[in-house]
Amino acid sequence: MSALTSALSDGKLAGRVFDERQLGEAIDGGAARRYALVNRALKDGSLVRLKRGTYLLGKSYRSDAIHPFAVAQALIPGSYVSFETALAHHGWIPEAVYATASVTPGRKTLEFDTPVMGRFTFHPLAIHEYQFLVGVERQKLGALTAFVASPLRALLDLVALRKQRWTGFDWLTSGLRIDEDHLHTLKRKQFASLKSVYKHKAVNDFLRSLELAVRGNRSPSLDASRDD
Repeated sequence: MSALTSALSDGKLAGRVFDERQLGEAIDGGAARRYALVNRALKDGSLVRLKRGTYLLGKSYRSDAIHPFAVAQALIPGSYVSFETALAHHGWIPEAVYATASVTPGRKTLEFDTPVMGRFTFHPLAIHEYQFLVGVERQKLGALTAFVASPLRALLDLVALRKQRWTGFDWLTSGLRIDEDHLHTLKRKQFASLKSVYKHKAVNDFLRSLELAVRGNRSPSLDASRDD
């Protein structure tokens, strides 16, 4: 165990992703000593660099497992997990997802290939001001938390990203392999909450068409019971 790992493994950073400032607060000495300790720990694998200035302890030295969604939040603060990643998390699509995809509040698409936590992608979308976290839920993942899009928000984010136009249920059920029963669990208030989120007309048209298709296939009694 390196001197740095020994100093961190019993502290509050052991099960977290941390930055240069937090690292500096956790170990004694000046910048030169910290630089030497970090380099030594990176070489022996007891410290992992996710991106410049962002770290976590090696797996053997963490107090708790760290969920990839929490790592995504640390890589780009203010982002939230969405797209196929969130749909798979909610059990809406059957396929395994090999990258953690998020929506970023910034203007650039970013990608990070980390050595131990896999690939992370961040995509900007045209979203109205103050609507960024509508339909996004804060979830506890072990000792940490992350913001994750609800199924409908994740689906519409994907529509916005791909510029997908409404063509009926086929793209949803055959292309994404979403079980149609999941779509019929969506409630009126969920559709209503997202009508002011996106700037692009095509996304709003998709939302309106999806709601009409879902509600058109419900019986009146079932429709009333699911709108509570």
